[in-house]
Amino acid sequence: MKILMVFALALFVSGTLFAREAAPLASDVAVEKRMVAITSVMRCLVCQNESLAASQADLAVDLRREIRGMIKAGKTDKEIRDFMVNRYGDFVLYRPPMMASTYLLWFGPFLLLAFGIAGLVFYLRRRGTRIEEKDLSAADKERAEDLLKQQEAGR
Repeated sequence: MKILMVFALALFVSGTLFAREAAPLASDVAVEKRMVAITSVMRCLVCQNESLAASQADLAVDLRREIRGMIKAGKTDKEIRDFMVNRYGDFVLYRPPMMASTYLLWFGPFLLLAFGIAGLVFYLRRRGTRIEEKDLSAADKERAEDLLKQQEAGR
């Protein structure tokens, strides 16, 4: 029983070792709402599949803190967005602008799909011309009929 109590106490204490500091409460609700609106359309640079607003990566926390500071300093949403793009590139945006340097981002998946379909059609057409129809010999026909009779008899 003592061993069980020691194990339970060790398990309880170990949980507090991995605890993280809670996110600070918003001092200004309007600033927090605006920060969430701005960061929800930006990509976390660490996670890459999560928005900056939802990510718990240390870099995302720092960037949200910096964006809060810019909002409190009176910067507009466009100025904040431009700052992030200048600092981290168009990759930080979930929807990068349509320009020559991002054409591959916008049209790349469709090009890959088109090339894949074209390659498949090419392969199937070539394969179809290589298939030759051969007539069965009398021995092959007789063997096939015997196999069918054995199959029916086995039912």
